[in-house]
Amino acid sequence: MSQAVSSPLYAAIDLGSNSFHMLVVRHIDGSIQTMAKIKRKVRLAAGLDENNALSHEAMQRGWDCLSLFAERLQDIPTENIRIVGTATLRTATNVDIFLKKANQLLGHNIEVIDGEEEAATIYKGVAHTSGGSGRRLVVDIGGASTELIIGEGFEAKALTSLKMGCVTWLERHFKDRQLTVTNFNNAIQAAKETLQPILEQYTDIGWDVCVGASGTVQALQEIMLAQGMDEVITHAKLKRLQKQAMRAEHLEELEIEGLTLERALVFPSGLSILIAIFELLEIDSMTLAGGALREGLVYEMVDELKQDDIRTRTITSVQSRYQIDAIYAEQVANMAARLLAECQDDWISEEQGGVLLETAAKLHEIGLTIDFKKGGEHSAYLLQHLDLPGYTRAQKHLLGELARRYREQLTSLPEQHALSGTSAKRVLRLLRLAVLLTHRRNPDLEPVINLSSNDDKLTLTLKSEWLQANPLTAAELEIEANRQSDIGWPLSVIEY
Repeated sequence: MSQAVSSPLYAAIDLGSNSFHMLVVRHIDGSIQTMAKIKRKVRLAAGLDENNALSHEAMQRGWDCLSLFAERLQDIPTENIRIVGTATLRTATNVDIFLKKANQLLGHNIEVIDGEEEAATIYKGVAHTSGGSGRRLVVDIGGASTELIIGEGFEAKALTSLKMGCVTWLERHFKDRQLTVTNFNNAIQAAKETLQPILEQYTDIGWDVCVGASGTVQALQEIMLAQGMDEVITHAKLKRLQKQAMRAEHLEELEIEGLTLERALVFPSGLSILIAIFELLEIDSMTLAGGALREGLVYEMVDELKQDDIRTRTITSVQSRYQIDAIYAEQVANMAARLLAECQDDWISEEQGGVLLETAAKLHEIGLTIDFKKGGEHSAYLLQHLDLPGYTRAQKHLLGELARRYREQLTSLPEQHALSGTSAKRVLRLLRLAVLLTHRRNPDLEPVINLSSNDDKLTLTLKSEWLQANPLTAAELEIEANRQSDIGWPLSVIEY
């Protein structure tokens, strides 16, 4: 009897200026599964003196952390490990002393990568974990450097690493720990001056979407969700949070709903840098990336994952892991696309509406892995809690709510922030019809359909011969027309 072999583990360690992070993953079914995330606040950048030499205390904090990480590395093949140092280790004049002992502790060599390589790796991490098409601007605010990248697909077109970060800006502009207008203005102005040399190049290239990948943007996301805002970061929200921060006189007194204690110290300096980037580059909105430097290091090690369409890879992986009937899922997605094509051009106005309709169609049966009776509930839970590279938190929430309602009981969707309320409702209506019209799971048995839309009124026209030959589907369609009409979404089924 052959023995099962477990999938290989990979580890990426990032020795940042504020924290050291370790990510342990395994490669399974065409996707990356996180097995461990270990983080220690080392505050390396705070240990640099005026001559850029690291203090012994700061080095000791780093060594103590790495001796913990070393235990986990013993179980991972050497070729599956990457350890990189970033801005502070690039700057430190006595870095060789730190590295000599650190390499001994880990049993592996640390690569100190330059700013451009760091930016390129961050971009790979974002490209592999975030959806959306077109050109993207990526912003990553670290402890001692800020990376800005413009790229398309997996290819970066502009890479820059700037010497400013939330730790260095804290020491420089909030050294007195006062949250005053003057300190904020100075921090924002200094960040703008640092950004000025790249302004022309970046505005000339341009971008379609903006993505943030850093502790600062992660913290902002958590604050906004805790305060009932949607996940999209705007300049107005950043200024509102600056006002909230300034209600505290001292940094140690800073309390913002949703802000963790460990992040509070560097939050105002990170916020100042982000405000400067928004104002100087005239950014309308930003969303949080699914990954950055550590994910970039991992994806570089796994050759099989170099695929252009992140969402396709995610769907295929989930279908495989949860034994979803992929052929039928494709049939439902094709039917949903046909129904959408029959509607008025802008019936679902957002481009993402079509993407989420297709995804929901391909994954709606995921809950059947657990149980039929509560399949919709299980589908909702799984889609909202799975790691789905290519989809934002709000999109995962909506996918779950759509899958919860793909059959039988129909209720209005709760408040969500992925699509407008109207588009989300319309996506659900088409998903339910697509599932109903394909329930025999054979494309040859599908009807010729004609669907017309007039605002919220849908009229589905089918041949009477087909309805007579499919009495169960005919009865189900009648029930569905009543269900949708009863909650204010008029649906008529007409035969000819």
